[in-house]
Parts: sequence; structure tokens; C-alpha cells
Amino acid sequence: MSGRFTIGRLSEATGTKVQTIRYYEQIGLLPPAPRTEGNQRLYDDAVRRRLSFIRHARQLGFPVEAVRELLDLADHPERPCIHADRIARKQLKEIDGRVIHLTALRNELARMIEQCTGDQISRCRVIEVVSDHALCLTADHTSKH
Repeated sequence: MSGRFTIGRLSEATGTKVQTIRYYEQIGLLPPAPRTEGNQRLYDDAVRRRLSFIRHARQLGFPVEAVRELLDLADHPERPCIHADRIARKQLKEIDGRVIHLTALRNELARMIEQCTGDQISRCRVIEVVSDHALCLTADHTSKH
């Protein structure tokens, strides 16, 4: 698909919601779209490619500010790759932290389920553990990520 896109066609072409496209314009990740006489936004292939880049970066878990930095690097291909590598390494560290946290949560939930006899709620291990944090093996369930 190439040429000029209305916001609806751009949404379809990239799998991005219309509201998200407007948001990315609002925060400056996408340039403001020129408008037709009927005040309809029109986008070109460069914006479609940029939006696909943003969407993929977000799917990889990059926060908006990291996406902004990556876009800036992509806009200046003569710059050293070390900056993009630094951003990716930071994201990997964040994901590793989430994996550790989620693994601990998974283990705690599995243990609760395993210890539950399926008898009455008055003797339900799931309800007991959820009611009393001291019964958990993991001290802190709050996500820091």
C-alpha cells in the first residue's frame, strides 16, 4: 500500500488505532499531518513507515521517550550506533527485571493453587495467602517496572 493515506487508511495499514495516531502527533512522534480542504488529515509513505517503526518499538516494550530517541537516531543515520545499543540494553535490563518479578509472582500463585485442597472457602489456601501476606514466600509483589 502506498501513496496518500487518510487517518483511517493509515490506521488499517499499520494496525494502529486512530486515537493512537492522533496521540503520537500530539506528542510530536509524528509530524502534524497536512489537511485537505475538507479538513481531513493526509499522510504519506514516510509517515506510514515512521508509524510502523513507532508501533514495533512499542511492541518491543520501549517507553515513549526511548522511542523518541530511537526516532531521532533513525533520522540521523550518520550517527554512531552505540546510542541505539545503549537504549536497547536499558530496555533489556527493564524486561529482565519484569521477568524476575513475574516469575516470582507465578511461583507464588502456583504454590497457593498447589496447596489448595478445593475444600471449603474457610480452609482455602488461596484465600488464606491472599488475606495474609506473611504466608507468601516472596516478600514484595509490587511491580517496580
